[in-house]
Amino acid sequence: MLVAGVDSSTQSTKVVLCQAEDGAIVASASAPHPDGTECDPEFWWQALAQAGDGLLDQAAAVGVAAQQHGMVALDEAGQVIRPAILWNDMRAAPQTRELIAELGGPAEWARRTGSVPAVSFTVTKLRWLAEAEPDNAQRLHRVVLPHDWLTWRLGFGRPGTAALPDAEPVTDRGDASGTGYFSPADGQWLPDIATAALGRPVATPRLAGPAEVVGRTPDGAVLSCGTGDNMGAALGLGITEGDVVVSIGTSGTAYAMTSEPAADVTGAVAGFADATGRFLPLVATVNAARVLTLTARLLGTDAAGLSDLALAAGPGAGGLTLLPYLDGERSPNRPDATGVLNGITSANLTPGNLARAAVEAVLCSLADGIGNLADCGITPERVVLIGGAARSPAVRSIAPAVFGVPVTVPDPAEYVALGAARQAAWALSQSAESQSAGSGGDRPPDWPGPPARTFTAEPRPDIRDRYATLRDDTAAWHERKRQ
Repeated sequence: MLVAGVDSSTQSTKVVLCQAEDGAIVASASAPHPDGTECDPEFWWQALAQAGDGLLDQAAAVGVAAQQHGMVALDEAGQVIRPAILWNDMRAAPQTRELIAELGGPAEWARRTGSVPAVSFTVTKLRWLAEAEPDNAQRLHRVVLPHDWLTWRLGFGRPGTAALPDAEPVTDRGDASGTGYFSPADGQWLPDIATAALGRPVATPRLAGPAEVVGRTPDGAVLSCGTGDNMGAALGLGITEGDVVVSIGTSGTAYAMTSEPAADVTGAVAGFADATGRFLPLVATVNAARVLTLTARLLGTDAAGLSDLALAAGPGAGGLTLLPYLDGERSPNRPDATGVLNGITSANLTPGNLARAAVEAVLCSLADGIGNLADCGITPERVVLIGGAARSPAVRSIAPAVFGVPVTVPDPAEYVALGAARQAAWALSQSAESQSAGSGGDRPPDWPGPPARTFTAEPRPDIRDRYATLRDDTAAWHERKRQ
C-alpha cells in the first residue's frame, strides 16, 4: 500500500508518496506559497491541490506536517477571520514581554508549559490580536495550527474545493507544545493561559494520540493526526536519543529526542513534545538559510557561487565576523535586533571573506543552540545536519570545525514530508483493516535510515569565541541604549 506525507512549510507545500512497508519514495511534487509573515490559509489549500494532484488519490493514508506556531483564527462557523500570523512574524514582541511577566516570570512559564514563550509562539499572537484587532478578537471562536487546519480540510473536501468540514479540528501533542498554552509533561491544554492572553476563553483542537486515525478523506484514505514540521523531520530521520539534529532552512533549529520533558528557565530551549509520545527539546533561530541567500545576492552570485567563495577564504574570514540577526532573533530572544558586520579592514573586505563570514555566522548561531541543549543535559553523540543549506559544500565542510564534532549529513530528502508519511503509515497500521489483518504496533513502522556521509574538520574554537564576543557586546550595547 501507498501512504502520502505533506510538508506545508513557510515557503511551499511538498507531497511525497511512499510505500507503507519501508518508506521507499514512489513519487513527489511541490508547489510554492506566497512570501511573508502572514498568509491566507487558502493559499496552503491551493498549493496542496497542486502538489497533491495525482498523488493523494493513490494513498491509503495521509499525514500532514506543517510550520509550527502559526495562528489560524476561526469564527464559530469555521471561517478564517484574518490571514494566519506565522512563526516568523515579530509584531508581538511587546506582548511577549507582557505575558511572561503576567504569569510570574520565565521560571513559572517553564514549569507550566515547558518553555518560556518567544515572540513566535501562538500565545503571543493571541494577545496581539486582543490589543490590535479587538473586533477580530471578538469574532474569534477557535485557534488551530496550520497542520490542524489542513488535516481538518482533508477530512471533508478534496484539495481545491471550498467545502468546510463539520468535524472538530484535531491536533497532536507535538504541534500543541509550541502554542504556549499546553503542558507537554502532562499532555494537556492550559486554557487559563489562552484565556489570559485573549481576555476571554478560546476553543482549542481535540488532542489525538500519536498513531490515532482522526478521520478519512472523501476517497476513503486514513488521516493521521499530523504534527509540526520539526517533529515531522525527527520522525522522518528516525532519530534516537543521543542524536542532535541541526536544520538550516527558512529557520534554523537544533533539537534532540528525549524520554524526559525539558523545562529551561532561561528560555533558550523550548521543551516541546515529539510526534511519538516522547519529547523534543528544541532551540530555534529566525535567521538561517536566508542569511546565505541574501549574502549571495549581495555578492552577485548564487548558492553554489557563495559556497565556492567561502571555501576559497580561510577559516575566520580574515577577521570578519557577522552577527546574522537580519530579521530580529528568537534565540537569543532579541526580536528588535539587527545584523552586525564587525572587524572590517581595507585588507579583509573581500567577497570571499564576506561569504565565509556569512557561513560561519549561521553555523555559530546554531552551535550556540547545541550548547543550550547541552546546558539541559543533552550531549550529542552525533550531529545530524539537514535542511536546504546542508547541500552547500561550504556548510558541510565548515560545520564540523564550528561545532567541534563530526557531522553526519543525510542525503537530501523531504524529511518533514517523509515523517508525515511515516506517521500516516503508523495510523494505517492501527486502522480497522490492518488490525483485522494482524498488523499494527505501539511504535512507528521501522523504515530504514537515510544514506548519509560524515564530515570531519579540526575544531576552530577561535571562530566561536570571536562570534560570542560580538554577540555579547552587541547585546550589552542594546541594553545600555534601552536604559
